[in-house]
Amino acid sequence: MLITSTPTVEGKAIGEYFGIVVGETIVATSIFRDVMASLRDLVGGRSGAYEEKMREARAVALREMTEEAEKLGANAVVSVDIDYETIGNNMLMVSASGTAVKLT
Repeated sequence: MLITSTPTVEGKAIGEYFGIVVGETIVATSIFRDVMASLRDLVGGRSGAYEEKMREARAVALREMTEEAEKLGANAVVSVDIDYETIGNNMLMVSASGTAVKLT
């Protein structure tokens, strides 16, 4: 399945639109990870633990979106948008949405 942030695919025509599809996930971070990330923020540098959590959450959201599109009979999802939100002190929500289509 082709996933793209663009509204069209070069060299392909959209033969059928199936509508908006969404994948969402919420992941919790541990207190230990929060403390370590805070220390890294104080001294500078990147928080590898949080980056890994974000990658995992994004992969889950994209997979759920793709599965929803496949159930509709789509072979591509166009105009994909990925959003990140924090919920409370230790929750990360990631959602992926786009338009499920059939490319010809």
